[in-house]
Amino acid sequence: MSDPTNDRKIEHIRAIERDPSTDREQRYFDRYHLLHRALPELALDEIDTQTTFLNKELSFPLLISSMTGGDHELVNTINRNLAIAAEATGVAMAVGSQRVMFTSPDARESFSLRQYAPSTVLIGNIGAVQLNYGMGLEQAKEAVQCLEGDGLYLHLNPLQEAVQPEGDTDFSNLQQKIAALAKALDVPVLLKEVGSGLSPADIELGLSAGIRYFDLAGTGGTSWSRIEHHRRKDGSDLGLCFQDWGIPTPKALQLAEPYQDRAAFIASGGLRDGIDMAKSVILGASLCGIAAPLLKPAMESADAVITEIERMRREFTTAMFLLGAQNVPALFRNRALILEEC
Repeated sequence: MSDPTNDRKIEHIRAIERDPSTDREQRYFDRYHLLHRALPELALDEIDTQTTFLNKELSFPLLISSMTGGDHELVNTINRNLAIAAEATGVAMAVGSQRVMFTSPDARESFSLRQYAPSTVLIGNIGAVQLNYGMGLEQAKEAVQCLEGDGLYLHLNPLQEAVQPEGDTDFSNLQQKIAALAKALDVPVLLKEVGSGLSPADIELGLSAGIRYFDLAGTGGTSWSRIEHHRRKDGSDLGLCFQDWGIPTPKALQLAEPYQDRAAFIASGGLRDGIDMAKSVILGASLCGIAAPLLKPAMESADAVITEIERMRREFTTAMFLLGAQNVPALFRNRALILEEC
């Protein structure tokens, strides 16, 4: 018998393939101009891009953002290629929602990735709203154990659930359940939006629940509202109406600035290259999440993903060189490097 949760994973990928406009390409980071140094007083090969996240060393602050998972050969191929590439390049990786492994047991294979990425950061993922629909500590532990993860995303996606034909929309009283889960789990819990951004009020609720890692995941890149629009059969344009709803990622970073001494922030949503990554770190990101540019390469091979990651690393390194920043700490929250915001 077909599993609707599993089938939805493939429907999402097919919607992205059919409709390039699911990637909104808003290029919000282009509004920020940086202070070029013609005399950086550095050699390019002196630039150190290494950083640490969840107590592991990364070659540069890139996270392969959550994409997919499920019982399908295409999904297995994508996740395997991403994991191999993450390990080979020394970057972090987060998986798509693991809810499917509880409704389709064969989907576990797509999340058993530690064999391909024995040393780098891997982050599991379940929907926070599922804590109101029967999922709890045991499932969270199982998700982490399957991946052998270093942390667990609780993703927040009220817009996607509101547009999704079969969406789970009871987001009431989640903070208390998030707090209980975060306290009981052996690995850090990270709160993550999926493309509409986290507001200061969301961050404050997370902090009071004991969360110290937030993936801001703002608008500007992949629109899950538009993706879910393609799955509706009722002719509604609700998903199109809200396809650009949310907080742009650079603005979300600015809004998070007052909380920098209490938490670490991941910038994702609309980042496309190493320059966007450099701007994100300047605005306060400890890590930069990128998904859409890596999906097609992941369908092809691990080598294709590695090629894209190495391109981003060269761009990030070059941006640091041209800013006169020898290492990531010299870049982090250094607002003097912002020439202007358009």
